[in-house]
Amino acid sequence: LTPRQYFSLSLTLPVFPAALWPAAAVEVYTSREVDALNGTNLRLKCTFSSSIPISQLLSVTWNFQPEDLSSHEQVFYYLKEPYKPTAGRFKERVTWDGNIERNDASIVLWNLQPTDNGTFTCQVKNPPDFVGTIGEVRLRVVQKVRLSEIHFLAVAIGSACVLMIVVVTVVVICRKKAQEKRSEVADTEL
Repeated sequence: LTPRQYFSLSLTLPVFPAALWPAAAVEVYTSREVDALNGTNLRLKCTFSSSIPISQLLSVTWNFQPEDLSSHEQVFYYLKEPYKPTAGRFKERVTWDGNIERNDASIVLWNLQPTDNGTFTCQVKNPPDFVGTIGEVRLRVVQKVRLSEIHFLAVAIGSACVLMIVVVTVVVICRKKAQEKRSEVADTEL
């Protein structure tokens, strides 16, 4: 094509503004911060949405960055099937708990330890959607339940016990009065 023909052709081709093309991106959603009790198990929830249907090449990568900002390590990988870590602090301590068809890429961490304090990231790629947000969860493993949580639990259990005592007392009083009325009626008939 000559420059003149190219220019003429470019004037006849339709022009589509960028706003009309859908953005190809994967959006990932996680909790911002999670507190968990030392020695317990925790489900790290990660859900996602994609601008295209789920492809056979969809992959999920979970990584971990310790609080001391030392080198990060891979926690879990999914591509058609889950791949557990073969080494590192999460070997034998992490399992897949997601469901790709339901846009769920969650994992479960077993036997939490203070060394698990840090930031977990969940990244989902759904080709051709490679770009998008990366979900981050800051985990804080605590040694014991906070006083406010214990207080709430004690109030809930205490209230339930008081309610049960009141109900039992009312039932006993009502039965006693009904029995007394039957005795009065029986005495009157004699």
